[in-house]
Amino acid sequence: MRRRLFAVAVLAAATAAGVVPATAEIAQPRVVTADPVDWTPHVLDGTVRAIVQVGGTIVVGGDFTTVATSDSRFRYRRQNLFAFDAQTGALRRFAPALDGPVYALAAGPDGTVYAGGAFRTVNGVGQRGLTRLSVSTGGRLASFRASINWGDVRSLALSGTRLYAGGTFSAVNRVPRTGLARLDAVSGAIDTGFDARLTAVDANRARVEDFALSPDGRRLIVIGAITHAAGHPRKQVVLLETGGPSAVVANWYTDAYQQDCDPRYDTYLRGVDFAPDASYFVVVSTGNLTGRTRMCDTAARFQIAGTGRHSATWVNHTGGNTLLAVAVTGTAVYVGGHQQWLDNPHGNKSAGPGAVSRPGIGAIDPHTGRALAWNPTRSRGVGVRAFLATRHGLWVGSDTDRLGHEYHARIGLFPLP
Repeated sequence: MRRRLFAVAVLAAATAAGVVPATAEIAQPRVVTADPVDWTPHVLDGTVRAIVQVGGTIVVGGDFTTVATSDSRFRYRRQNLFAFDAQTGALRRFAPALDGPVYALAAGPDGTVYAGGAFRTVNGVGQRGLTRLSVSTGGRLASFRASINWGDVRSLALSGTRLYAGGTFSAVNRVPRTGLARLDAVSGAIDTGFDARLTAVDANRARVEDFALSPDGRRLIVIGAITHAAGHPRKQVVLLETGGPSAVVANWYTDAYQQDCDPRYDTYLRGVDFAPDASYFVVVSTGNLTGRTRMCDTAARFQIAGTGRHSATWVNHTGGNTLLAVAVTGTAVYVGGHQQWLDNPHGNKSAGPGAVSRPGIGAIDPHTGRALAWNPTRSRGVGVRAFLATRHGLWVGSDTDRLGHEYHARIGLFPLP
């Protein structure tokens, strides 16, 4: 995923001081309502792939060209990025020109936002895959000079003065880094001491699909086409200790994803998120195979405590449909994709015994691993690509226009009761 969760009040205070905390999942006190608010704008084409809040502004990234006001009266051209008021949905003037999709966003200090994706130019200036922008003007900050060699950036997270970037690249600023790099948040300079040395069976295909940074910035859980990290065998999942000057592979691993799913997938993991207290994380997957003992098309919780081999605390099966995004808020684990069911270990593109209907979006009890009653529904399409939890509710970004039985084109907000 390409989703990062921020506690708004904490972020606002930190931004005023010029320092942004690590990406931190906000602990929501209740499950959000199933009725979306009515005032959000609409994205009329493409897919919303990333959402972040910067002060009182929501910034949205993806591959789209046109947005509309909440009442659909006015349309505006917005190429891959746009922004609006977090309380009213009123569109901002923010309209930077990026010539390719935006897959990842992270809030920066002093009213700025970091964007990652598959673009090559920003406001007419060559800068591949990474940039920092002013939210008030859309201007590119020339002081941030990071650029990848090829491929894309799929995940971003900021912790103090450190910016983490993950994706399909093999170098940043001409310094070799396979799929994962740590940068100076101001200059974009590569942290030369930080290298996870990620490898795969095919060295040219090693990549980071997604990652999640713990709230204190000391741990990074990384998923993707990975077989080894710094020489340690780690099948698709690696936990890194990031509090020091180097990337240290933690004495934590799981063999849960050793089993193959569809052989066309060099990784079948799609999204990961830490719990607000960082005691566990949840991974969601695709896979195109079903079965109670398989990890294909599932959501799975893993505890952080302890060393050595870890098994999943619980696994929730869709019965053969992909999950793409996950957000953990303490009271719920929200999952999205093009699934039709949850609680469906015996289904095979069908509802097996005990399956519950949760088309396109659902919520899981973080303790039991069973589906919660929350069932707003959404038109399934390819699936949810982005979640953002705030103190006001849960933002959802996707490729379809029906959310909670209402018209909400590609973005919407489920409020807290």
